Amino acid sequence: MDNWDELRTAYAVARRGTVSGAAAALGVHHATVIRHVDALEARLGVKLFQRHARGYTPTEAGEELARVAGATDDQFAQLAAKLSGPGAELSGDLVVTALSSFTSRLVPLLAAFRETHPGVRLRYRTGRRLFRLEYGEAHVAVRAGNPPAEPDNVVQPLTRIDFALFAAPQYVARNGKPGADFAGHPFVGPDDDNPGSPLLRWTLENIEPEAIVFRASDDVSLAAAVRAGLGLGFLATDEAEGMVEILPPRPEWQVTLWLVTHVDLHRSAKVQALTRHLKAAFP
Repeated sequence: MDNWDELRTAYAVARRGTVSGAAAALGVHHATVIRHVDALEARLGVKLFQRHARGYTPTEAGEELARVAGATDDQFAQLAAKLSGPGAELSGDLVVTALSSFTSRLVPLLAAFRETHPGVRLRYRTGRRLFRLEYGEAHVAVRAGNPPAEPDNVVQPLTRIDFALFAAPQYVARNGKPGADFAGHPFVGPDDDNPGSPLLRWTLENIEPEAIVFRASDDVSLAAAVRAGLGLGFLATDEAEGMVEILPPRPEWQVTLWLVTHVDLHRSAKVQALTRHLKAAFP
């Protein structure tokens, strides 16, 4: 590829946000960085960056280029590690994505992984947006619900989590435990009329709208509201110590976690090491 140096330079600018930062990372003069970016924009016929006093901000085209260049750069790095032999030390960026509600489970495991592989730099991406493995936005994803169906992904079951309906002790002390119809008892629920979670769908299907007194768009906030005594709501049974169980776990409330990698990077040394580490933690 004749213009790989230019692509690599543009990728470095997109990551660092400044010409000086990209130059330092690449070990070249800042004038070289500017020349490469200008030449690439001229060749492609599009603006890749908006220039401003604080540095360079990628345009939509620049972001797309950075995703592709980043995935390619990572594949070269993985190839180099593979060719250097199985005893080579793992190093470089390793990007993991998951829902924020799994953070308490995953971050201690990631910390233990890095103790074993101190050369690895971890990035942990959460949020409702689906980070795309095929674009190099993440190397390993932990996803919940039905198994992901993207054709180029390798999907492995990781663990299952049981959920039950709980109330905080202070809530029960104040209001008592509810009867079978939950009459007069407030609930914590989703800020969405069509949630993907079977737990939140149960809430919408079985509880009157006016009884849902606290709504939120993420699981972490909903769990915090239950623990604060705002109302009844769902918690994972293994993270509900000290809470009062109102309804026991049901099979339809069980959530499966999936370990997802892209086929192009699935057998790379870093990805294999992390997936083995995570699977060992969830027997």
